[in-house]
Amino acid sequence: MTTTAHLPDTEPPAPVRRRRRGDTERGVSRVFRWVSTGSAVLLLAVLAAVAIFLVQRGLPALTAPAERMRAEGGLPQGVDTFAQYIGPLVFGTLLAAAMALALATPVAVGIALFISHYAPRRLAAGIGYVVDLLAAIPSVVFGLWGGSTLAPVISTLWVWLAGVLDALPFLEVQATRTGRSLATAAVVLAVMVLPIITAVAREVFLQTPRLHEEAALALGATRWEVIKTAVLPFGRSGVISAAMLGLGRALGETMAVLMILSPGLLYSFQIFDAGQQQTIAANIASKFPEASGLAVNTLIATGLALFVITMAVNMLARWIVARRKDFSGAN
Repeated sequence: MTTTAHLPDTEPPAPVRRRRRGDTERGVSRVFRWVSTGSAVLLLAVLAAVAIFLVQRGLPALTAPAERMRAEGGLPQGVDTFAQYIGPLVFGTLLAAAMALALATPVAVGIALFISHYAPRRLAAGIGYVVDLLAAIPSVVFGLWGGSTLAPVISTLWVWLAGVLDALPFLEVQATRTGRSLATAAVVLAVMVLPIITAVAREVFLQTPRLHEEAALALGATRWEVIKTAVLPFGRSGVISAAMLGLGRALGETMAVLMILSPGLLYSFQIFDAGQQQTIAANIASKFPEASGLAVNTLIATGLALFVITMAVNMLARWIVARRKDFSGAN
């Protein structure tokens, strides 16, 4: 007689559900989308917080009567209202930034073209490394170099150039022998924004479609004609963007201008003379440590003006790039 062992009744194990690759990718995509959206919202929130702070703290100076501004606003002698105070500062800021951009952009574009289309690979890599390293130098170092080394040397050139221009019948140009003028500050600002414009323009030129260049060469174009007909049209909007980035850096630069420029509060095109112009950022840095009360509100209000100028420059740059994109060689 045989007996059979009865096995205990057990349920079969549940099937293991494997996560599909598509589900994982969708989850990662969802997380990335939320992180990107949160970063954009955070950036806008920070920008809005800065704007609110500037408006809130600068409003007392914008609405204060002339008597109170003269007594407590920290205005120079002979200046009665905030409008009279901010006007020459805006003029000096825009003039210095425009001069720096005019000096730096052609040189930066030339360097970028040399790196991307003329220099051998090893030499191009070395020059690119030097340009990137130049962007990492602190502004205070540029200020020390410009005030102690460049200004005494370049003052001779400014005096000679002022004498040549002053000989013209319709110009009256003066120059200081100390070299602490807006022209010297603009040269230093140009050196500071040069690596920014060069780096962006170089990357844009390297993105030129190879077929465009080969087509131009096949038609018998020289290297310069290839650059003129294929590379520059393709990178025009990128060069404009690079120039606007450099302009933003020049508008907000503080220490270098503060250490070089002998300030004034005039609407003057005497760029070789001392005591003529001043920039907003340098003026805030020089006066804020000793300011109190309404004088602090006055300086913050000038910072609001600089904020508005920077926003306007960026909006103008975006409009120019969007307008020129349809005419780019990439299309």
